[in-house]
Amino acid sequence: MRATKAEEFSPVGAERQTLESVVVRFAGDSGDGVQLTGSQFTQATALAGNDLATFPDFPAEIRAPIGTTYGVSAFQINFGARKIMTAGDQPDVLVALNPAALKVNLGDLKQGGVVIIDSGTVTDRNLRKAGFEANPLEDGTLDDYIVFPVDVSKMTLEAVKHTGLSQKDALRCKNLWTLGLVYWLYDRDRSPTVDWLQAKFVKRPEIAEANIAALNAGHIYAEAAELPSGLGGYTVEAAEIAPGLYRTVTGAEALAWGLAAGTQLADLKMVFASYPITPASNLLHVLANMKHFDIMTFQAEDEIAAVCAAIGASYAGSIGVTSSSGPGVALKGEAIGLAISTELPLVIVNSQRAGPSTGMPTKTEQSDLYQSVFGRNADSPLAVIAARAPADAFECGIEAIRLATKYMTPVIVLTDGYIANAAEPWCIPDMDDYEPFPVSFHQETEGFQPFQRVPETGARVWAVPGTPGLEHRIGGIEKDYNSGHISYDPANHETMTQTRAAKILGIANDVPEQTVDQGEAGGKIAVVGWGSTYGPISRAVNNLRQDGVDVSHVHLRYIWPLPRNLGELLGGFDKVIVPEMNSGQLVTVLRSEYLIPAQGLNKVTGQPFKIAEIMTAIHEQNEA
Repeated sequence: MRATKAEEFSPVGAERQTLESVVVRFAGDSGDGVQLTGSQFTQATALAGNDLATFPDFPAEIRAPIGTTYGVSAFQINFGARKIMTAGDQPDVLVALNPAALKVNLGDLKQGGVVIIDSGTVTDRNLRKAGFEANPLEDGTLDDYIVFPVDVSKMTLEAVKHTGLSQKDALRCKNLWTLGLVYWLYDRDRSPTVDWLQAKFVKRPEIAEANIAALNAGHIYAEAAELPSGLGGYTVEAAEIAPGLYRTVTGAEALAWGLAAGTQLADLKMVFASYPITPASNLLHVLANMKHFDIMTFQAEDEIAAVCAAIGASYAGSIGVTSSSGPGVALKGEAIGLAISTELPLVIVNSQRAGPSTGMPTKTEQSDLYQSVFGRNADSPLAVIAARAPADAFECGIEAIRLATKYMTPVIVLTDGYIANAAEPWCIPDMDDYEPFPVSFHQETEGFQPFQRVPETGARVWAVPGTPGLEHRIGGIEKDYNSGHISYDPANHETMTQTRAAKILGIANDVPEQTVDQGEAGGKIAVVGWGSTYGPISRAVNNLRQDGVDVSHVHLRYIWPLPRNLGELLGGFDKVIVPEMNSGQLVTVLRSEYLIPAQGLNKVTGQPFKIAEIMTAIHEQNEA
């Protein structure tokens, strides 16, 4: 119900209500600092001891017209006193900094949810640009919600006028004013944000002062204002989290650190060669600041140059790593085949986005599994692993380095736009708990052949060029199995093709057997997922198991080769459901490999699965 009368407002100083979890979404123009607002709220929430998950949602257009729906940016955070698995199905609170943000996001808000809107932006011109035929504050559009209109623009200008900033610069502080208001609503500490502002603008103290003034003004306003009925101050208690030192981490950060850690465990140097592409670019940004870990970063002129530089680095005795999204990985395809043929270690990170071609660059998808497993000319197998969450990307980075160097093969690491940009708490590990896997370069010159193999793995030896006595020829043309010389012999080609395939399939004996994440190792229904579907599947299965439904959750890290016991495990279930953000790719692989009647649950909207969508699919299969 809309609050339009004085008696519909709560008294100042009402006792705070305790909540178990809350979903808040900030939304505004791409220039309104929405992502900064969300990241600062995330930091304050993590420091408050809540578990959390976030979902930044960017516009694809770099310079969309201001006030239009094309330029709306959003940041959603789900935080609580319980284990948080997803960024939330529906926001409880929508903070809209203009009518366009309201237009784009209102349909996601739960019934009875709260709308906090900058009423100063609700002008006839902005309403037209957003596609509203009438003022939603007046025409009944918001009757099903609790509405808190605040002239944020006016309040911000008033709060920072003493700093002497121009009106344009002063209005850039309105995201901090809004953040101060939401901080009060959920009892967040402002000091981490104040410290961050002072550090960020140490050379522009007037900017820091203005933003801090806006932050404090929003907080004071919320404390003193008469809030609409149903809206008040809330407390979300700290979650029960395992002891340890935590920090919030995005998938891009965690993967960068995992790659660095894996390189250290292998006692190698890393050369990271990449070309900017959304949403993969953040990996380059993070690694560029890690030169002290023997990491060299190279921004190439194009995707092909990037992957070829990485292969060259591996040939020279470093570990070459490259990254992109689906379109860029397609361009890298021939060079990846070169790494397969020469049997050199290489890590390729694919931060998947909606396609095909350019598709929707800032929206998430899982549509590159086919490309990763099958998407090269000829029989060109390699290893494929997938991170299930931002923090899990750290472990995947280490594992990718281990597999690439041990088996002398390219390894594709699949993340996606959600994992790369989303954040969650991460318990910083003790690296002494990780077993090193130092690389030993080949040194024996007597009888050396470049394609002689390590019996345990089938991998060829790694001979660094320039080592006396280990001179050899290398390239993309087929090699003789024994000598490594160029060979056009049909039988030899078949032998080499089978040898490379057997090496990759042998990885299945070097990775853990597949386990059941929740439930029993057999029963009525298994929900099989990979990648970022982990959170919504886990919560959906947990909810239904509490209701007595016979359902289990199986989540894959190793996409190719598949875990050695997976076929037997899945054969113990009557039904298998495979939720994917594609048209059905893993489900095809499972049917092909194990001849099981797996059923796909597919979504290609550019948005993550909701818990309710998966619960509905499980219910339908349970009742069928």
